[in-house]
Amino acid sequence: MRTEQDMMELVLRVATQDDRIRAVTLEGSRTNPNVPRDLFQDYDISYHVTEMDSYKSDPHWIDVFGERMILQTPEDMAMFPPELGDRFSYLMLFTDGNRIDLTLISIHEKDQYCAEDKLMQILLDKDGVFPQVPASTDEDYWVKQPSADFYADCCNEFWWVCTYVAKGLWREEILYAQDHLQQIVRPMLMKILEWHVGTQTDFSLSIGKNGKYLKRYISEERWEELMSTYPGGSYEEVWASLFAMGRLFRSTALDVAESLLFDYDMGQDQRVTAFLTHIYELPRDAKQIY
Repeated sequence: MRTEQDMMELVLRVATQDDRIRAVTLEGSRTNPNVPRDLFQDYDISYHVTEMDSYKSDPHWIDVFGERMILQTPEDMAMFPPELGDRFSYLMLFTDGNRIDLTLISIHEKDQYCAEDKLMQILLDKDGVFPQVPASTDEDYWVKQPSADFYADCCNEFWWVCTYVAKGLWREEILYAQDHLQQIVRPMLMKILEWHVGTQTDFSLSIGKNGKYLKRYISEERWEELMSTYPGGSYEEVWASLFAMGRLFRSTALDVAESLLFDYDMGQDQRVTAFLTHIYELPRDAKQIY
């Protein structure tokens, strides 16, 4: 596997030898002092160029970066509509395990680009035209303190969609149940855990993409409870996960409410929990619930 020095020298050498590239910037985790370094970190690189058509018309120009295992060019994909405007990106995973996410950006967008993300470092500026940028910081990704209404909506959405999961399980529609559990109920659980971390740290840090650093900031007991909410493929395991989520959500939401002086709707919680228990115990051949 090529070293970090090898990769950075390659990125800068390509830019130095190409007159179309006027500046190089680094973004992402490699600019974040709070992220532990490891060999799987991507190189999030932007080349700020005078024009892009000549690059896009020559798909082999990126071969200089090494032998690729797989390539993705999101702006060329039909399944995922492009999100970068006039920019163009090459997501390259190489056979040695290194990965470069390389984005081409018009040099005329430099001021807009510099205002977009505080996790950025200027590696090369051939013309000295980039504005001064402060030291890289992840403060834009810190946990945000919720309002009382936002908190209440999170609690309501959690308990509301739990009833969908239970209905799907009783009907033996496990894909329906799993989708609602993982795509709606779980994000509400993760949000309440995120806010709990915020209350313990004065909302001054990030827990990372997909909550990947959450384990650092919650108790071992709470972490084990969270791990118990990930089900297997059986109906019984999904039911167990649903009830575990309810217990963890309740205890965490109460802690958040106490810290932020919010009201937790315990009546809503108790009514839905009783309903979930009723459906769990309801025979499959029942004609009606009441």
